[in-house]
Amino acid sequence: MKKEKKLLKGNYAIAQAAIEAGCQSYFAYPITPQSEIAEYMSSAMPENGRAYVAAESEVAAISMVLGAGSTGVKTMTSSSSCAVALMQEGLSFIASDEIPCVLVNVMRAGPGLGYIYASQGDYFQTTKGGGNGDYKIVTYAPSSVQECIDLTYKCFYVSQKYRTPVCLLADGMLAQMMEPAIVGEYPYEEIDQTSWALDGAKNRKPRFIASLDPDQESLRKRVVKLFEKYKKILDEENMFEKYEIEGAKLVVTAFGSIARIVKAAVKKARKNGLNVGLFRPIMLNPFPEKIVAEIAQKVDGILDIELNCGQMLQDIKSSLAGVKNIPVEFFGRPAGKMMTVDEIYEQIEHTYKKIVEKKYGTACI
Repeated sequence: MKKEKKLLKGNYAIAQAAIEAGCQSYFAYPITPQSEIAEYMSSAMPENGRAYVAAESEVAAISMVLGAGSTGVKTMTSSSSCAVALMQEGLSFIASDEIPCVLVNVMRAGPGLGYIYASQGDYFQTTKGGGNGDYKIVTYAPSSVQECIDLTYKCFYVSQKYRTPVCLLADGMLAQMMEPAIVGEYPYEEIDQTSWALDGAKNRKPRFIASLDPDQESLRKRVVKLFEKYKKILDEENMFEKYEIEGAKLVVTAFGSIARIVKAAVKKARKNGLNVGLFRPIMLNPFPEKIVAEIAQKVDGILDIELNCGQMLQDIKSSLAGVKNIPVEFFGRPAGKMMTVDEIYEQIEHTYKKIVEKKYGTACI
C-alpha cells in the first residue's frame, strides 16, 4: 500500500527512518539542535525490542557504537558539532577497524560551544577527519526533510555494504523545520555480516577486528585498503544534483539546507536572462572532484555559497587542478540570520557581471 505524505519535523524524520532501516542499537548524549532524535528513539527503540542507551557522555556513546557495531548489527548515534568533536578518537578507531555505523551530525554554529543557529561550519570536521590517521568519514548532506529520510536509508546501506562509518550531515534549520514527507520502506538489500561479526565463537575459531598489529607493512596495507574502498564508494554510491547546468556561463555550488535557497535564486536568475546553473554535491566525502572538473571545463566561472566562511570552497578549488584557469568566487555567512533568495540573487547577478567584465572577487559577510 502506498504511504501518504505526512508533515514531519526533520529530527523526527531521521529517527523514523532509522527505525524503518532496521537500526538495532542507538546510543547518544543530548545536545541541541538534535535532541529530539534521542527523544524519539528513547521510546521507539524499546517498543521495537531494540537497544537504546542514554550514554553518560559523547565519548561513552561512540564507544558503545564501536562495541555494538563490531557484532554486525545496525547501530547509530546522533550529536552536534562540539559534541561530535569529542567522538573523533572513537570514529578513528571505528574507521580503522572497518565497523559499520551511522553518525548523524546536526550542525550548530561555532567555533567552541557556539549556538544552535543554522550553520555549515562542520564541513571540515566531518569531511577532513577530525581524528588521527589516514581515513575518511563517508558523508551525505540532505537539503529537505524528505532527503533526511532517504539519505538516512542510504547511510545505513553504505555503512553496512562497505563496513565503514557514514555521516548524515544536517543542520539546525533542517532539524527543526517541518515539511510533507514519506517514510517509505527501507529500499536496500540487507547485507550479510556473518563472515566477520563478533557474534560469539561457539563452534568456530575466534575472530579479531581490532587494529593492534604494530607491524609497519600491515598498517600500510590496511590504510591502502581503506582508500581503495573510498574510491569504490565514490564510484558506486556518489549522489549529486545538477540544475540548469547545460549551457550555463556561471555555475553556483552549494550543499545542504542553503542549496534549496540557492536553487530558488538560480531560478530567478534564469527567469531574468542569466545563464546560471546549480551543482549540489549530496555526497560530500569522498568529494566528487571529477564531476566538478567536468562542469568547470564548460563554464566561465563558479560561485560557491555556504553557511560558513569557505569550507567546501577548498574542495571546489582543488577539483580544478589541471583545468583551465577558471575564476572561483565565494559568498558566505558563518552563522545567524539565514540568507534570503534576494540576497543570493544579488550576489549571483553581481558575480555574473564580473564574469562578463573579467573581474573577480570574494565576500564573506
